[in-house]
Amino acid sequence: MGSSNSLMLLHLLLISTAVFNTCCFASDSHYSDALEKSILFFEGQRSGRLPANQRLAWRGDSGLSDGSSYHVDLVGGYYDAGDNVKFGLPMAFTTTMLAWGIIEFGSLMPQQIENARAAVRWSTDYLLKAAATPDTLYVQVGDPNQDHRCWERPEDMDTPRNVYKVSAQNPGSDVAAETAAALAAASIVFMDSDHAYSTKLLHTAMKVFEFADKYRGSYSDSLSSAVCPFYCSYSGYHDELLWGASWLHRASQNASYMAYIQSNGHTLGADDDDYSFSWDDKRVGTKVLLSKGFLQNRIQELQLYKSHADNYICSLIPGTPSFQAQYTPGGLLYKASESNLQYVTSTAFLLLTYANYLKSYGGQASCGSTTVTAKNLISLAKKQVDYILGENPAKMSYMVGFGERYPQHVHHRGSSLPSVHAHPNPIPCNAGFQYLYSSSPNPNILVGAILGGPDSRDSFSDDRNNYQQSEPATYINAPLVGALAFFAANPVAN
Repeated sequence: MGSSNSLMLLHLLLISTAVFNTCCFASDSHYSDALEKSILFFEGQRSGRLPANQRLAWRGDSGLSDGSSYHVDLVGGYYDAGDNVKFGLPMAFTTTMLAWGIIEFGSLMPQQIENARAAVRWSTDYLLKAAATPDTLYVQVGDPNQDHRCWERPEDMDTPRNVYKVSAQNPGSDVAAETAAALAAASIVFMDSDHAYSTKLLHTAMKVFEFADKYRGSYSDSLSSAVCPFYCSYSGYHDELLWGASWLHRASQNASYMAYIQSNGHTLGADDDDYSFSWDDKRVGTKVLLSKGFLQNRIQELQLYKSHADNYICSLIPGTPSFQAQYTPGGLLYKASESNLQYVTSTAFLLLTYANYLKSYGGQASCGSTTVTAKNLISLAKKQVDYILGENPAKMSYMVGFGERYPQHVHHRGSSLPSVHAHPNPIPCNAGFQYLYSSSPNPNILVGAILGGPDSRDSFSDDRNNYQQSEPATYINAPLVGALAFFAANPVAN
C-alpha cells in the first residue's frame, strides 16, 4: 500500500467488518461519565484507613496493621485486583500510568483533576513508606497463596500479612525501577499543586533508581513463590531500568539521566521491537515516552526510539507492511485469553499519547512506504475505547456501573460479599465461598471497574468464577483514565 488514502480505506474496512452497526458514541457527557467512574474505581481498591470523603461507601477500613510485625508502616496503597494482596510491581505501574495520563491529558479533565491526583497520591503515599529504608524496598504485603485460599472481605481478612522486600542481598531491579518511575512521574503531577510533595517524590525516585541500578537482579529470583506465578517479571529488569531512567530524565531534566539512557540504552533494550505494553514489559512505553524528546527537541540520540515507536504503531494498523496485531471480529485488539483488556487500555493510551506528540511537533509515523498520521491513531484508539464502553457485538459495557448493560458477577471479594455495613459480623475464610459461587449479582457495585473482557470471538461469560474475564485490576483502569479524558474533550475525534 503506497498512500495514506489506501491505508484509510483499509482501516475503514477493518471497522466495517464488525457484525454490529450501532451508532458511534459522540457525546462528551458519555465520556465524561466514564472518566469519572474510571477514577472512582480506585476508591474500591483502597487499603488502609479510608478518608471522610470516600465515595464508594460500601468499603471500610482494612489492613490497618500492615507492616507492624516487621516494625514498618505499610498501611495504605491498593489491592491489585479481586483479592486482598498489595503487589508492588503492578501497583507501581498503575501509579506510573495514572500519572502519565494526568501529565498528557490532565488539562482536559478539569472536573476530575482533583480525584485523579487523589488516586495517584493514595499510591505514592504508600510507595514513599515502602521506600523509606535505605537500600531496601518493601514490595508486597500479604501471602498470595494463603489469601487466594479464602474468599474474604478486606475488612475481615485474617490471612497472613507477610511482608516482602528487596535489598542489596536480594535485589529487585524491576520492581524498584518501576517504583522509581512511578514516583518520578507523580512528581510531575504535583509540581504545581504541591511543590514540597513533588520534590519529596522526585528525591525518593532518584534514591530508589540508584538502588535498582546498583544492585541488579530480578525480584522474581529473590522472592520466587511469593510473587510467581502472580506477577513474575517475565521480561526481566532491563526494560524497567530504561523506563525508570526515562521518567527520571523527564521529571528532573537532569542531564545525567540522558547520559545513562545513551550509555545503557542498547544493552537495556533500545534496539528491541516489542508489541505489548503491560505491568511486566515497559519497552514499548519507553519508546513512545522518549520519542517526545526527538520530536520536540530533535535530540538525535533519541531518533532510534522514535523509529521503534513507529514500528510498534505500524504493527497495529491494518494495511501497513508490518501489520501483525490480532483483532476480534468485532474489532477489539486481542492479545491474551486472560485479562485481555489490560492490553487494550494500554495500547489505546499509547496511541493517543503518540498522536499527541505527532500533532504537537509536526511528525508522522513511517510504516515502510505508508504514512500514518495522528488522525489514524486517534481513530483506532477510539474504536478500542468505544468497544469497552459498549459499542460491541454483545452490546455489553465492560465498565461496571456504566451503560445500560454491564457485568453483574464480578470476580472481586469486597464487591461480591455483603458489605461490612450490611453485614457487620465477620464472614470467615471458607464461609465466603458461597458468595463466590452464587448466581446472584454482586451486592456492591464496583463502579468504574474495567474487567478482563471478552475472548477472541467477542464472547463474554458473566461468571464470577471466570476470573480470566470477570476480574478487574488497577492496571486495566489506569491507562484508560487519560484516554477517556481525551475523548471527553474530543468526543467526535477520529
